[in-house]
Amino acid sequence: MGEKPNGGRPLRIVGVIPARLASTRLPRKILRPIAGRPMLAWVWEAAQACPQLDELLVATDSEEIVDLCNQNGWRCQLTSPFLASGTDRVHAVSQTVDADVYVNIQGDEPLLKPEHITSLLLPFANPQVEVSTLKVACTPENIHNPNAVKVVTASDGRALYFSRATIPYNRDGNPALYWKHIGLYAYRKAALQQFPMLPASTLEHTERLEQLRFLENGVNLYVEPTLFDTIGVDTEEDLRLVESILMR
Repeated sequence: MGEKPNGGRPLRIVGVIPARLASTRLPRKILRPIAGRPMLAWVWEAAQACPQLDELLVATDSEEIVDLCNQNGWRCQLTSPFLASGTDRVHAVSQTVDADVYVNIQGDEPLLKPEHITSLLLPFANPQVEVSTLKVACTPENIHNPNAVKVVTASDGRALYFSRATIPYNRDGNPALYWKHIGLYAYRKAALQQFPMLPASTLEHTERLEQLRFLENGVNLYVEPTLFDTIGVDTEEDLRLVESILMR
């Protein structure tokens, strides 16, 4: 892990799992059972196993999720139901929980591994990095899938663009490596505090990708590769596929 430039103090890192109950495509998905356990339990246990996290908590808009957290001894914070995104929910936590880096751990990623978070934090060895995220080699079936977000980066790992479209466009049909974005993020506190004050992004609304607000407003995101793919659960089909994988 990186260290702060002013004195070499180790970074304090807090993981936050945004858990909104009123999901649109798959209602109540955070509480849906997968192999006999709520989806949120799979995410919590994987995140808790990451040694880099100094603290972990769930940020939710639901008393029902608060009750589940209390039953399991998971730290939880109730946040406003009017927050627009997971990043906004992590920002709300940052107002009361102090850290140098906050990790946004999507609550609908039951195939999360501790290694994902470890990789996500690697770019912070560079004190200039403000925000990081992950990419994995895109499988052939996902190259043209708009639900699999693609990312292109500069040679230093800085994100150039994220899109649901197939980028880059392979004009001549030559062999090409496509990268799928995995929607985990880590932010230095200053970048996270800036997010709600940034102007609403045209690209963000067009693609329905909140990370584009950072790019459109000149905040660099650095993208770390990982060997481990995930399946974000948005549909009943996703749920069945994830359950079959976890049962194995």
